[in-house]
Amino acid sequence: MRLTKQTNYAVRMLMYCAANEGRLSRIPEIAKAYGVSELFLFKILQPLTRAGLVETVRGRNGGVRLGRSAERITLFDVVKVTEDSFAMAECFEDGVAECPLVDSCGLNSALRKALNAFFDVLTEYTIDDLVKARPQINFLLGLDDVRMPRIAAAPAA
Repeated sequence: MRLTKQTNYAVRMLMYCAANEGRLSRIPEIAKAYGVSELFLFKILQPLTRAGLVETVRGRNGGVRLGRSAERITLFDVVKVTEDSFAMAECFEDGVAECPLVDSCGLNSALRKALNAFFDVLTEYTIDDLVKARPQINFLLGLDDVRMPRIAAAPAA
């Protein structure tokens, strides 16, 4: 299974916000930290906001922050919001396969079991786990130099 670039950068955006805890993060700063276009991050921001994973604050001093604590956002939460399809083979897609074994195929069953195991592992890891595993993350993301004022934490939902 290969995750899309959208999922990769959605996780990175959430990691940035978690590392920048207590402050609003700005898309241009996140884009610069990861060397990706602002437009691409704005596209990713929409589904993350709809899912409540991030909140946006409008205005001159606006930005983004986590919609709930980093300890409560799993990798599975991000993947289910950013990935369109989990079809590992043609037979996973409804109405596409013409295989006579589709209802009793061992391959289909094995792939479903593998996909569920993948989801189970993603559920075990949070954004907080990813950030705390790398104590140097603030330095690597250029956050040590950021002098934005602290803000109130996101509500614990």
